[in-house]
Amino acid sequence: MRDLPAVTALVAVAFAGAAAGLVARFPVATRAAAKRPHFTDIAPRSHISYISNNDFTGRKYFPQPMCGGVAILDYDNDGLMDIFFTNGAKLPELKKVNSSFHSCLLRNKGDGTFEDVTAKAGVAGEKLDFSFGVAAGDYDNDGFTDLFVADAGRNALYHNNGNGTFTDVTDQSGLGTKPPETLSVQAAWFDYDNDGLLDLVVANYTLWTPERDRRCLRGSQEMYCSPKTYASVPQRLYHNLGGGKFEDVTDRSGFGNAPGKGMGIGIADFNRDGWTDVFIANDTERNLLFLNQGNGAFKEVGLLYGVAYNDSGATVSAMGSDVKDFDNDGWVDVFYNDLMGQIWGLFRNRGGKSFAYFSPSAKIVRLSEAYSGWSAGFIDYNNDGWKDLFSANGDVDNLVANSAQHDTLFENVEGKQFSDVSEQMGKDFLRVGYQRGSALVDLNNDGYLDLVVSSLNQKPRILLNSADNGNHWLLIQATGRKSNRDAIGASFKVTTPAGRTLYNHVTTSVGFMSSSDRRVHFGLGNEQTASSIEVRWPSGAVQSLSQVAADQILRIEEPR
Repeated sequence: MRDLPAVTALVAVAFAGAAAGLVARFPVATRAAAKRPHFTDIAPRSHISYISNNDFTGRKYFPQPMCGGVAILDYDNDGLMDIFFTNGAKLPELKKVNSSFHSCLLRNKGDGTFEDVTAKAGVAGEKLDFSFGVAAGDYDNDGFTDLFVADAGRNALYHNNGNGTFTDVTDQSGLGTKPPETLSVQAAWFDYDNDGLLDLVVANYTLWTPERDRRCLRGSQEMYCSPKTYASVPQRLYHNLGGGKFEDVTDRSGFGNAPGKGMGIGIADFNRDGWTDVFIANDTERNLLFLNQGNGAFKEVGLLYGVAYNDSGATVSAMGSDVKDFDNDGWVDVFYNDLMGQIWGLFRNRGGKSFAYFSPSAKIVRLSEAYSGWSAGFIDYNNDGWKDLFSANGDVDNLVANSAQHDTLFENVEGKQFSDVSEQMGKDFLRVGYQRGSALVDLNNDGYLDLVVSSLNQKPRILLNSADNGNHWLLIQATGRKSNRDAIGASFKVTTPAGRTLYNHVTTSVGFMSSSDRRVHFGLGNEQTASSIEVRWPSGAVQSLSQVAADQILRIEEPR
């Protein structure tokens, strides 16, 4: 990939002719301006055969509710974000016996349609077992995004060859080894030692094989067993040694001392000490917060910092997680969703020293009680500068009323509380099912964030944001030089002429089993300029820009 100048405005939708080749012309029907943006499913415009296939045929195997990971990546570097889905396997064989269990890579054609390039790219995953989460990241800094797939059996690392194809390099990378029978659900790329190379954290759930699968009954009716019937296991940390090699440093780093049932992973510098930390949402176990000590070691402080349990001191079925600054106070907060009757958790960061349980104050208690949430993410869907909350919903099983559910969108009201605007998001948004994976992405480069959502035994939805409220925006694509090329861990502070201060940081680990657009999004409301942008790179370098026009995709390179 060619070198780019330090700061370049590559795509400005409001400015005709600015790299028009990168502006996707997604056709939309003529309509009157909506009160709020809403979402339209454009997946039916393309021939997409992929379905999240968990092989449910009556017999209920423990991992079946977890299927359909989603990753966003520009695999061919054409400026348009593509989509990758993982898939299940035939049970109890744990084999992808036919193409209905294959993974899927969709190339964004830029006209509102997608091309299935799975076979051509070599990422069908025929030799994998039952696959769950996926993490997209450029682990070797060659300018092309690679893929890591978490699996019930052997995890997989796919190296992007830069010519539209991928190679399975798992065996030589050192990422193919893990304790026998470990079920890996999620993974996230981040540079924990700031050496410029992306390391990998893997959320492990339990020890499981079809042979040791347990059967549970409610009366005479089979149900999925409680997670408490299975053992907890440590999350794993792999250090990138360079040259395509990784070393398992789980025990040496301190990750091995805190077992759990890992689901969502949040990546952020919670105490602003320059070292990236890790939050793990756990199913029926206390949540974990690993604070980076800056010397290769982590200290687990979930209980001390107030994110291990909810306000009642109880564990919940924490699923998807996102860690962002929802109230624009400069400190990264924590969110996770969970099952019906439990309370989705919103924790407000108190100066990097502890967290306050904010769900009651934010009205999350009342808004979430009827929903079982899996994947979740902070999304400023209307570009007003406040990060709203999306959740992909659906219960574990079909044994209760309201088990098939629609997704929810809670609008952020000035960082103080949330309001449910789901019913105004359009009929495609409200499709009921058993939603699982989700990713946030700007698919057509118009500055409004779109959604990709998978559902058990249904085709995925590609939900395009209508973008018809006129608010302004910035989308920042950062490239590291001394820092990792993906700039994961870089933080941004945007100041507007009206005196607003907005914060965000680079991470792809959003939700459950999924990996989102790594570009950093800011909604600017009615303001057409950012007075200043401050970038803090993982290397420690600080960069400042001034008087940046809104409504553009801005490429920023770390100073050499």
